[in-house]
Amino acid sequence: MTTSLTECTAEQLLQLYRSGQASPVEATRAVLKRIEELNPQLNAFCLVDEAAALASAQQSETRWQAHRKQGAPVGELDGVPTSIKDLILTKGWPTLRGSRGINPQQAWDVDAPATARLREAGAVLLGKTTTPEYGCKGETNSPLTGITRNPWNLSRTPGGSSGGAAAAVAAGLGPLAVGTDGAGSVRIPAAFCGNVGLKPSFGRVPAYPLSPYGSVAHLGPHTMSVMDSALMTNVLKKPDARDWTSLPCDPSDYTVGLNDGVRGLRIAYSPTLGYAKNVHPEIAAALDRVAQTFKDLGALVEAVDPGIEDTLDISTGLWFAGAYQVWQGLTPEQQAVADPDFRAEVELGAHLTPEQIHQLNQRRGLFGSHMRQFMLRYDLILTPSTAVPAFEALPAGHTRMTPETMLGWTPFSYPFNLSQQPAITVPCGLTADGLPMGMQLVGPMFGDALVLRAARAYEATRPGIARP
Repeated sequence: MTTSLTECTAEQLLQLYRSGQASPVEATRAVLKRIEELNPQLNAFCLVDEAAALASAQQSETRWQAHRKQGAPVGELDGVPTSIKDLILTKGWPTLRGSRGINPQQAWDVDAPATARLREAGAVLLGKTTTPEYGCKGETNSPLTGITRNPWNLSRTPGGSSGGAAAAVAAGLGPLAVGTDGAGSVRIPAAFCGNVGLKPSFGRVPAYPLSPYGSVAHLGPHTMSVMDSALMTNVLKKPDARDWTSLPCDPSDYTVGLNDGVRGLRIAYSPTLGYAKNVHPEIAAALDRVAQTFKDLGALVEAVDPGIEDTLDISTGLWFAGAYQVWQGLTPEQQAVADPDFRAEVELGAHLTPEQIHQLNQRRGLFGSHMRQFMLRYDLILTPSTAVPAFEALPAGHTRMTPETMLGWTPFSYPFNLSQQPAITVPCGLTADGLPMGMQLVGPMFGDALVLRAARAYEATRPGIARP
């Protein structure tokens, strides 16, 4: 039982706890043992607090015992092993943001909204997962923590910047993980690692402090299943007044109607978004099969592009400007130990004038308006999650930083950070080399429940998510 517990989804663990067939302590011990065995190779966790996790699991076990005897309440994720990306404040643990420039010896007495909501829901927090410095790129390496690796092939990257979170979920090091997504940083690693990764509508999951990269940054779940994403988002989306950009409270339950299917939904099938070049042929073929599956399920699938140009220069320009702003707040000592990729982004951002940044924001607004209008005609957009499968895992600074090397290989992710729309990646097969491929569904703004429902409809046609 202990071995199989690491292969259970959060939904399955909660069912086992409810019936008394397994306990949170058993599940947590099994996951901690697996972390001990696999993390030296994967480098998915930069901090594991075994004592705190077991104490939390014991408290959860007591609640479940009372629930079975007297019907006492339990939390929505009570006893489920969960990890937190090391960009997200966690009381009692350092949040080093992948940087050698942050002093771990200081007061860490604040929980970010996501962390606070997970504690309130009874989740067992295991530790912090790796990130590149300040979440600055789509792969996970840094001078602080080294290279994080993909469980499917240790020579490949798990993607980034939530690479540690994705690798942990894929390898059975806890079924739930919180990530952040500023240009694809939840969806890229989820696609590379064969997980489900959701970027909710901007503001649906409150954040504190807000990202220095501005209103492109979302928080979202990495999970083994769409149901787990719905369960976790129910918790993460609860309000927190510290985030003045957050949306009004949404009390709905995203698990209700999750299995209602896609019959009659209008899906715009756009395998290139009209501009993406060099999509890996196996990914392109897999997406054709996904489109056919949605047709078979009764959706109205139309091959159509949204009529947009590549927004790479907008996304990277605003990102580089944010990096420069962060740099200006660092001491010379912190700057001296910075990730070379982060430093390169700063140099690119330093050349942007206020007028150029204003123009980028104006173009972003026009793009967002176009997408809002396009979504009046379609319920969902279907694209690949990434143009390529996982590539080689290399140390920080391995390639000269340009907009193309930073994000050019993920042309389907960053546009929807600019437009702030909800988007999800779901596994859609393996390449001939045994690497995961992902398909992406993008919904209208505030259509998070719809995106989850359609993702679940596709997921239900498959025999199950393979594990590495």
